[in-house]
Amino acid sequence: MRLRLPRRRDEEPAPPKPPVKADDKELVAQRDRLLEKFTVMQADLGGAFYEMAIRDHVRLDVLTRKAAELQRVDAELTAAERLLDIERSDAAGHCPSCGSPFAHGVRFCAQCGGSLEQVEVAPAPAAISTQEAPTAEVAP
Repeated sequence: MRLRLPRRRDEEPAPPKPPVKADDKELVAQRDRLLEKFTVMQADLGGAFYEMAIRDHVRLDVLTRKAAELQRVDAELTAAERLLDIERSDAAGHCPSCGSPFAHGVRFCAQCGGSLEQVEVAPAPAAISTQEAPTAEVAP
């Protein structure tokens, strides 16, 4: 389960996130909806357990069902956040089976499980220097 804890005063603030592209707005909106749903469901699960516990009538089947539903939403939220991170960090490519973006060094699609070994990958973004560096060709 994902717990959101407040930051301590002695911790450094998180680095600013890259600006959101127009293409990412739908993914950001989906992530925000899932995060809101996750938060409400988490509070609901805790409240249900509390109410059952104070009445000394805990029904594990109800709690298990709610926890499984919460876990499903958490998995969707994690996938949306991962896709957003990949989109913001210039994905290595897109899966030929489902079109989902993937990061550099990944061998299987996280969305559909398809093999990515035969997919042509865009070169990893390199640091830009003020001097020109010699280019070397790499054989596949």
